[in-house]
Amino acid sequence: MQDKPDLGTVAPLPRTRRQPPTVRLRRLAAELRRLREEAGLSQTEVTEKTDVNLATLHRIETAKAKPQLRTLNALLDTYGVTGDRRADLVALQKEAKQRGWLHGFEVDLPDPYSAYIGLEAEAREAINYESLFIPGLLQTEDYARAVIRGVLPAATDEEVANRFTARMQRQALLEGDSPLRLWAILDQAALCRTVGSNAIMHEQFTHLAQQAKRPHITVQVIPFSAGAHPGMPGSFIMLKFDADGPDVIHIDSMARGLFLEKEADLRRYNGICEHLRAIALSPAETITLITSHSEVH
Repeated sequence: MQDKPDLGTVAPLPRTRRQPPTVRLRRLAAELRRLREEAGLSQTEVTEKTDVNLATLHRIETAKAKPQLRTLNALLDTYGVTGDRRADLVALQKEAKQRGWLHGFEVDLPDPYSAYIGLEAEAREAINYESLFIPGLLQTEDYARAVIRGVLPAATDEEVANRFTARMQRQALLEGDSPLRLWAILDQAALCRTVGSNAIMHEQFTHLAQQAKRPHITVQVIPFSAGAHPGMPGSFIMLKFDADGPDVIHIDSMARGLFLEKEADLRRYNGICEHLRAIALSPAETITLITSHSEVH
């Protein structure tokens, strides 16, 4: 019996250092893996239905290989993907080798499988600098609701609820046997702005101090006395991965999120992170400062 033709064979790579996957390729891999799981299919079952061999499918789903267009179409046919969703995935395949990505989000709903949330879920570590907010992964429910409502005053109750739900679900990354390693750096301004009410801030500070004592969470505050610093232009998150690296920088704004992954950008933001850590209070001093803010609310 002849072997089935390999619909998805990827040409062998030259004997040079393998280029790490781009944000787009990671995004495509995560979407294809999720679609297969939604269809209730194992990788073996997919290979039987599509003639894509098992090794190739594994490489595609782990962002180690870009699928050929005919391979992608075979997979999407098997998963029943049509319309705009299919067009988006085909566009990702065509642009999979491009680094850097300006990704827009709909105002009403941050898709729970959007590019950033999907990447964050696969990262082993996140370094989050915030100049005006408590980091989303460390927010209490009441603080999160008040922030979302304040930032989006024209949003409907449903839109606020959708964003709140997405934010709370992300916090599950800090739980379990292999939680996300989080290093949060805040400007003191984030502690001084009252969000919601004094009672909400008191609860938030108590929660933040408790989280800061967990072994996989580090919190540092940059005091006002540090003066001007490189974080003042705006917040950012650096996601770090395992063997697949490299880091990815995400910069959020009201309209869209910007992904940076070029080596020059990564070097620059790694330098910024080192500088911010150096001028911030130590983790122990930070907990003391947070507790002092809690006592006045």
